[in-house]
Amino acid sequence: MRGFKTIKKQPTQPQSQSQPQYEVADVLNKLGSKLEDLGFNSWQLRTLFALKKCRTSALGGHIDACDECGNVSISYNSCRNRHCPKCQGKNREKWIGMRETELLPVPYFHVVFTLPDVLNKTALHEPKMLYDILFESAWETLQAFGNNRGLKMGMIAVLHTWGQNLSLHPHLHCIVPGGGVDENGTWKNLRSDGKFLFPVKALSKVFRAKFCEKLKDKNLEEYPKIMRNLWEKPWVVYAKKPFGSPKSVVEYLGRYTHKIAISNQRIRKIDAETVTFSYKDYRQKGIKKQMVLSHAEFIRRFAMHILPKRFVKIRHYGFLSSTWKREKLKILQQKLGIQPKEKLPPKTFQPKCSCCKVGNLVTIATFDLRGPPSWFLEMSRNLPAPKSAF
Repeated sequence: MRGFKTIKKQPTQPQSQSQPQYEVADVLNKLGSKLEDLGFNSWQLRTLFALKKCRTSALGGHIDACDECGNVSISYNSCRNRHCPKCQGKNREKWIGMRETELLPVPYFHVVFTLPDVLNKTALHEPKMLYDILFESAWETLQAFGNNRGLKMGMIAVLHTWGQNLSLHPHLHCIVPGGGVDENGTWKNLRSDGKFLFPVKALSKVFRAKFCEKLKDKNLEEYPKIMRNLWEKPWVVYAKKPFGSPKSVVEYLGRYTHKIAISNQRIRKIDAETVTFSYKDYRQKGIKKQMVLSHAEFIRRFAMHILPKRFVKIRHYGFLSSTWKREKLKILQQKLGIQPKEKLPPKTFQPKCSCCKVGNLVTIATFDLRGPPSWFLEMSRNLPAPKSAF
């Protein structure tokens, strides 16, 4: 490693696009101590405080040196919270890498199961119970249709709870292979051309029936009041056309698996009183619009999408479940004419130097919220001021 020189601060993670001007953390900082007066539970507050501290001196950091040019830089630690707009990149890439070894050369469909808004109040007060029922009902619906064909189905389901304007809109995005495994472990397509899954109107009716039956069994006080509303309107199950290739399935997963309620890139302006953010109005064919909310209302809406502690938001079912994959997936892949891929160890991200753009950063020291060690502060004071380029 060459001699040390300039000292810079840099982000812990690489930026795939330009650094956003505004962040959710900026709104939290604007609210300050008022955050604790907004009626959030302890888990929501803990999450919001983590986002507020992410990549700041409050979480400590590390000192890195470039192995090429010797540049020394400070990076502050990430909060690693799954609701944080700044912490999802590495988690997403790691998860996708694991899924790439499990793909089959079969058609895949994108199926969306959506809950009606009459259940929003229940979602706010009993989120774990309601979202568990959503997962269970969606899978049992698909498997019921598969059973009619004598097939064991598979599904990967991802929970999203938000609409574009941060309203409550619970729904599941599901990856569903267009077929299943028969009792002999042989793959069979639902249709020879692979262009159709199941009738969505039939799926919707079965999904509603299964969900309402499970909800009824919970003996909720509000169930008799909302039962009529649950049955009088048709429920929405949407199935998109099959993906073009297994590669496009992976690309899709990358967009949906680790999304959060709003990205920092969508925040357009933060002033002393309000937040302005962009959204797509799907009731008007996805026209882009902007919404202005007070700081408190923006964070209130954001907090509605903080999931309960330890709640699993990505679930695998049928022949895509972990138990089945460990025992039989490789055999199925071989029967379908593809060589099973061995799972590679997670890729270790090696950050590049922001100075020379060539060398790799090597961590030479870590520090806590008290700040960098004294030897580093002394070194930074003794470094000559950079020469002007003009």
